[in-house]
Amino acid sequence: MPPMTRLLLLASLAPIHAQTLLDPLMVTATRTPGDRADAPYTTDFIAQDFIRQQARRTLPDALQYTPGVLVQKTANGHGSPFIRGFTGRQNLLLMDGVRINNSTFRSGPIQYWNTIDPLSLDHVELVKSQGSVLYGSDAIGGTLNAFGKSARFRDQPTGAAYVSGLASYEFRSNGQGSHQGRLEAETGIGGCFGVLLGYSLKDFGDIEDSAVGRMHGTGYPEQDYDLRLDYAITPDSTLTFASYYVNQDEISRWHRTTANPGWTDGSHVTTPGKWSVNSFDQERSLSYLRYAGADPRADAAINRWSATLSYQASDDSEFQNRLPDPGAGSRPIRGYSVHVETLGLDLELESKLGPGELVYGLDFYHDNVDSSGYQTNAADSNRRESLPVADDSSYDTLGLYSQYIWHATPAFDLTGGVRYTHVEADLGRYYDATNTLRYGQSQNWDAVVGSLRGIYHLNPEWSLYGGLSQAFRAPNLDDLSGNLAAKSGGTALGNINLDPERFITYELGLRQQTETLAWSLAAFYTDATDMIVGVPVTPGNANTIATNASSGYIYGFELEGAWRFHPQWELSGFAAWQDGRNQSPAFVGSPDQDKPNTRQLPLSASLALRWTHPSDKYWIEGRLLAADLEDRITAADQAADSQRIPTGGTPGYLVASLRAGWTVNDHLDLTAGLDNLSDQAYRNHGSGQNEPGFGAAVGARVKW
Repeated sequence: MPPMTRLLLLASLAPIHAQTLLDPLMVTATRTPGDRADAPYTTDFIAQDFIRQQARRTLPDALQYTPGVLVQKTANGHGSPFIRGFTGRQNLLLMDGVRINNSTFRSGPIQYWNTIDPLSLDHVELVKSQGSVLYGSDAIGGTLNAFGKSARFRDQPTGAAYVSGLASYEFRSNGQGSHQGRLEAETGIGGCFGVLLGYSLKDFGDIEDSAVGRMHGTGYPEQDYDLRLDYAITPDSTLTFASYYVNQDEISRWHRTTANPGWTDGSHVTTPGKWSVNSFDQERSLSYLRYAGADPRADAAINRWSATLSYQASDDSEFQNRLPDPGAGSRPIRGYSVHVETLGLDLELESKLGPGELVYGLDFYHDNVDSSGYQTNAADSNRRESLPVADDSSYDTLGLYSQYIWHATPAFDLTGGVRYTHVEADLGRYYDATNTLRYGQSQNWDAVVGSLRGIYHLNPEWSLYGGLSQAFRAPNLDDLSGNLAAKSGGTALGNINLDPERFITYELGLRQQTETLAWSLAAFYTDATDMIVGVPVTPGNANTIATNASSGYIYGFELEGAWRFHPQWELSGFAAWQDGRNQSPAFVGSPDQDKPNTRQLPLSASLALRWTHPSDKYWIEGRLLAADLEDRITAADQAADSQRIPTGGTPGYLVASLRAGWTVNDHLDLTAGLDNLSDQAYRNHGSGQNEPGFGAAVGARVKW
């Protein structure tokens, strides 16, 4: 597509569909900047303006209008997207290219995606079914790279000092009055350096809907800060220091507590919670130093490079009081904490080689893990140690990768890559399935994976892409030694004798882009072997032990598009559907059973109509979001997770929203919205709570 045509497309579609159908530069798909239209993968680009205008409260919420993604919420302060059928540690989360996944991520939906402040982001890139060649373990369903804001000193006049900033505020009526605000300032000298400092403060109240009413305990406070310093070493290279911090307190797993009265929708019923308390505190920080640049010489041996040294620290704690549950046992009170420190090194190089580019490098991550925990009774007279994951442990991952993009013809690019990964886990002290204290266990694994992808531009408007990608996930410390409550109250136990999970995804996609129309259709099939799942120890037992007992598949279709049918009117939307099955034993030692995958994406769709004033100062948008009944579940799976999954499956829904914005002047813009106009009681499949009922959200942003 000629550059001018791309520019016109960007200008025409940017206001309405910044999430998916722009053609910006993306780096996550190939680790090298390139037009999104040239990526041999299905990708999504979510800009900060989209997050703000659509009032996306969390990073998982920002993915709600992305085809192929089911945004599951165990709690209002958690959120774990199911991307092409996979969630948690089977998706890879990056922040500015730094790996966030660590060795303590537990199975199933996890809370960590909510520990990135969406107000601090410039944009988000999502690559589906990318595989493990470029980023290593876990990149199965999707790889999401969140990019923080920076002081754009290279966009300023050379040698000129500059100062700017913004203040933003948003109020939500549903949530007993929820507030979130941000202050942001940047300064520097054009072409020399830039500094950005941001601080976000949030106070989310309890949400409510028409069926359950106020969901007591779903609110929580949050504080975030981010700092970034960029310094020009040369005109073509930059030294960057960045730091991010988030702190969230008293996040309730509402579905397990007595605040949950249960939910009834016709014949679909969830059970009430049984525990008096189940709350989380989450604190996470990331800092990194990066030197990146490019050599503009045509004959340079290395045309682009990036070296990153990172440090992360996370503290997660949980408190459970299982009283007054009659089945709570003799030690119904439990508390634990996990502290993880991660050192990371990432070296990325790019060289021109023949008719293409070679991207190659290495990455290394080292986790130090300390954990503590206890179980006791109400009188604290029956206390014993209970570790959530092996204490005094370490986990090392080393990867070497190479990927070549061959420009075979002006219309056809072929991308092939390979990665070797070595993983070592050293467990300090942990309790096995018999509650025996063990010391000094070690395991290691090696994996080699490959990927082959291609894209063919049929003409300036149409392109066909596809290929296959292998992925793997090495057992982490939670797989090996975990001991945490799962689903509606059972205990998920680890197992020291595990092998890596292995996957291969086949994908085929078609795109069309013109000045007024952009759409894409993708189909995928993922085959999985040696998946690590929790298998009940005995028939009917709620407690499970991790085993490589599952294999299966998932396939699906994703359609999205945007059409500017009039200079002021745009229509956009998506539709997606998935299906899949797996084979695993009903309990340890039993024959495999064939059953549907858990928490599959039902047939889902969204349609938005947007009007923009010719001056671009005003816009208004109406949106419909719908999902079909999701009843591809077994009775046993539903009974094991009855507080989240209703009998007969999760009902379908159709909800409408209305949003508008006004750019008052260069310094002030306002947004407003009405959500769930019909006040429908509904929940995303697999979630522990209903989504909010009718509510309004208003926001203001001041820039200087």
